[in-house]
Amino acid sequence: MPILANPGFDLQPSSERVALPSNYITNFDFLNQYLPDTYEKEFERYGNRTVASFLRMVGAEMPSNSDMIKWAEQGRLHTKYTQVTVAAAGGTAGVFTVNDPLNPVGSNIAVRVGQTVFISDNTAGSALSNKAVVTAVTANTFTASYYEIIGVVPAATNLTVMIYGSEFAKGTPGMVDSLEANDVFFDNKPIIIKDTYEVSGSDMAQIGWVEISTENGGSGYLWYLKSEHETRLRFEDYLETAMIEAVPAAPGSGAEAALSTSAPAAGTINAGSEGVFFVVGNRGNVWGGGNPTTLAGFDTVIQRLDKQGSIEENVLFVDRQFSFDIDDMLAAQNSYGAGGTSYGLFDNDEDMALNLGFTGFRRGYDFYKSDWKYLNDASMRGDIVGGGISGLLVPAGSTSVYDQILGKNAKRPFLHVRYRASEAEDRRYKTWITGSAGGARTSDLDAMQVNFLSERACCTLGANNFFLFQD
Repeated sequence: MPILANPGFDLQPSSERVALPSNYITNFDFLNQYLPDTYEKEFERYGNRTVASFLRMVGAEMPSNSDMIKWAEQGRLHTKYTQVTVAAAGGTAGVFTVNDPLNPVGSNIAVRVGQTVFISDNTAGSALSNKAVVTAVTANTFTASYYEIIGVVPAATNLTVMIYGSEFAKGTPGMVDSLEANDVFFDNKPIIIKDTYEVSGSDMAQIGWVEISTENGGSGYLWYLKSEHETRLRFEDYLETAMIEAVPAAPGSGAEAALSTSAPAAGTINAGSEGVFFVVGNRGNVWGGGNPTTLAGFDTVIQRLDKQGSIEENVLFVDRQFSFDIDDMLAAQNSYGAGGTSYGLFDNDEDMALNLGFTGFRRGYDFYKSDWKYLNDASMRGDIVGGGISGLLVPAGSTSVYDQILGKNAKRPFLHVRYRASEAEDRRYKTWITGSAGGARTSDLDAMQVNFLSERACCTLGANNFFLFQD
């Protein structure tokens, strides 16, 4: 039967922005001679409430001392154009026009006289193709003579052209022109993340009867300790979730006007940052048809990965439903045992717990599955409908890039965080206390203020190797 809507799960924040009567115990009754039986220890009904762990598992943190982080990624080694037209069909040669976007913009096509090309018709179901040798080249066109008696590719049709080699007649000069390697350049900017907690000196001196309990091991009977610890835990979670969810502010947007401290520079990120979901959604691969629940669906994913970096090992960070879908898909590949389930490496019998889950599988590449609490937590992305995400495929290992700040090639994890730091200032994770309570002696304010600050950006290298699964 379906799960009933009520009673449901509580999403009302347990933290309050201001002091309210509900923050304090008001049922003191000293006219009653009977002592109630109380449980002093808080009951942790939501278990571990923190969601940060993703970036610690797959990435690293390293310092940066600039407002802009730039890096270069390799382009393709071989040349292939997929938006090519030919003026006329048939004949012994054809004049081909390349309509693919060129990198850099305005450059000439990377086709040279003497190279041999494979020409294919892009029409679905077509078997028409030719092979030819290039005899003349202009800025965006080339003339090629067919090896066949007559060209069979149709006129004015979208064609694919792939260079596979070269051939020259005896006694002729060498190759004319050379090819210059082009990198693809990306950049990102750090954002400043802040939080604060304040408690009056009087409240710091008030004892409670409830013993607090927090995920970072805090305990005691002073209630302000709980609020301070939870502020710290919440800030640490935001250090990760901000790197995952951050988006750059669109030019002319309200966020740009509110957050830019100077006149916006054309072509740069003036506010916001490029988080993991934004980068993969724009430069990576996106599965948008619900979860792939069959091997055929994963075969489509694998075929796309073949066209990208072909990283051998990948980790799938998924929500609960996607995890179940993968388990069911893998279980369906087994013939089952007589009278019960026997898939996987488990010798299941009536005296043991039945393991119905898988941690990974291999099909072309190695895929490891991990539940991502951030996608399951009801107070975060759990049960999100609009813009829902069910999983993220992250390549394992590191890649070599040219770091323009360091001025040399460097090994970097595909996903890593850069925080602002120098010899004089480290903004990875700053915390300080102000006021006149709690040991602070910085002002005449009868309170303790705990301040938190970090300035950081997430760099997603080789986004073409990532996969984002949208609901």
